[in-house]
This record gives sequence, C-alpha cells and structure tokens, in this order.
Amino acid sequence: MARYTGPVCRLCRRENMKLFLKGQKCYSEKCAMVANPTSPGQHGARRKKLTEYGVQHREKQKTRRFYGVLEGQFAKYFEMANKMPGMTGNNLLSILETRLDNVVYRLGFALSRAEARQIVRHGHILVNGKKVNIPSYLVKAGEVISIKEKSLESAKIKSILEINDGRPVAKWLDLNKDAHEGKVLNIPTPDDVELPIEVHLIVELYSK
Repeated sequence: MARYTGPVCRLCRRENMKLFLKGQKCYSEKCAMVANPTSPGQHGARRKKLTEYGVQHREKQKTRRFYGVLEGQFAKYFEMANKMPGMTGNNLLSILETRLDNVVYRLGFALSRAEARQIVRHGHILVNGKKVNIPSYLVKAGEVISIKEKSLESAKIKSILEINDGRPVAKWLDLNKDAHEGKVLNIPTPDDVELPIEVHLIVELYSK
C-alpha cells in the first residue's frame, strides 16, 4: 500500500474529527471540519450505524492516519507492542508517540507530522548530535533531538519556529528554545496522547 497522497482534509471528514494534518489551517475557519464536517462522498451526509468490527476498524484508521503510519507498519507496531511487557494498547501508543517525526512535531520543529517527516528525511534533525533521517526512528528516554545548526539559517525553519513559539510542549519532553533542542524525559503514556484514542478497540480488532 502506497502512502496516501490525496487531500488530507478528506481524512478528517471521514473520521469525523480534526486530525491536525494541515498545520495552521486546522486552527482556522478554513478547516474542512468547520466548513464542511460531513463525511466525503455523494452520500456522506447519511451516517450509517457501524457494526462492532466497523467501530474497531475506524478507531484503527483514525489512529493510523493521525500519526501518518502505513497499514503494514501499523501492524508491525502492534506486533512489537504485543511482545513487550505491560498492556499491549499502552505499548502501542508509546511506540507511535516516540517516532522521531512525531517528536519533532511535538517539540514545535514542524507545523504538522507530515512536515516533520519531510524535515527529518531532508537531514535537518540530529539525535544526540548525529544526523538521523529516518522518520520512524524510535527515540529513547534521555536522547536529545535538535535542529542542525546550518538548517537554522533556512527561512522555512525560521518561520516554523516563529509560528510555534507559543505552542505548549508535551510534558514528557523538555524544550530548550535557545538551543533549539529537546530532551526526552521519559517514555510517554496514553495520557500524553493528544487525540482521544480508545486503544482497547484496536487491540480487540487485531485479536480477532
């Protein structure tokens, strides 16, 4: 399955909630969930009652789209979470939250997770002083994520940092604005996730 390249606002309408996929636009009146909140398609206004499987599937799709993860990759994360000690659902959310692209977004180094993936791929991000250009890299407690010094000269990076200057940072991260770097204080818990996710529905789906 290839990465989705269509209009991302359509995904928010399909899941009937803001997934914050378009950066600043999501906070404005131009947001699709403000202008046209019905499901996409000819019969989008007609809401159908979902089956038990349908509810579970939609929760998985919502979560996958929120983090920008492909279907196969999401299944691998679930398998990884299932093998870890503790609750599978909580482990899954921790894995998704500690993806490097998500951490870059959460630190305010990007306006959206999609933009964060692009910034990481283009080599603008350092982990413990070394370049990491893999968006799916899973950060660990104690690691320091920073913007490459040369990249700070970029007009785009400067604009992002200016726009996100007042945005709050997740409590499991410590941001040093002057140094343009953030430290992972601890592995996040389900309470640290921005989107309301009923992770037990995802566990039930994959347990069938």
